[in-house]
Amino acid sequence: MRRLWIHQVLPLVFAAVPVLTAALVFVAVPSDARRDYLARVAESAIDWIIIAIGFTLFTVQTAFAWRALRWQETDFDLRADRWLGNLCQAAEWFPLLGLIGTVAAILQTFNSITPGANPTPQEIIRKYAPAITATGGGLYMAFINILPVWVVTIGRDLIRSLAGTPVPVEPREGKS
Repeated sequence: MRRLWIHQVLPLVFAAVPVLTAALVFVAVPSDARRDYLARVAESAIDWIIIAIGFTLFTVQTAFAWRALRWQETDFDLRADRWLGNLCQAAEWFPLLGLIGTVAAILQTFNSITPGANPTPQEIIRKYAPAITATGGGLYMAFINILPVWVVTIGRDLIRSLAGTPVPVEPREGKS
């Protein structure tokens, strides 16, 4: 029974944690804000880029996380680690992509305000809204794309302890 848990159940459960967390964070956003975000995203190319790349990387990382959590007879399959680490580093780019969208929307907003024009607050908000959606999308994608690596780190320690294998101690740098 313990073998089933270590080899099958726990890797699947841990690999599901990032997916469930991403869904929980999305659902936790107030419904009005979520509805407005989804309505505005439909017209924003930068948001589509952020979402497409973000969910693609998230899906691939989740698959690698499941593979990295699969216990072999004496240890984990470490071949997925390099890919998982490299893909996780891509999470750093999402806030930057969001900022590109933010700056573009702010420039668009200010360019629309010409001397002598008297834009309504609704016009300004409509033009400024893509700045907020790009920022929010970039932050959300950054958050969910760091989860798989974190889950692998925590999950491996728990699975090792259940398997009765000591957790390897990382050598300290600079000490011999």
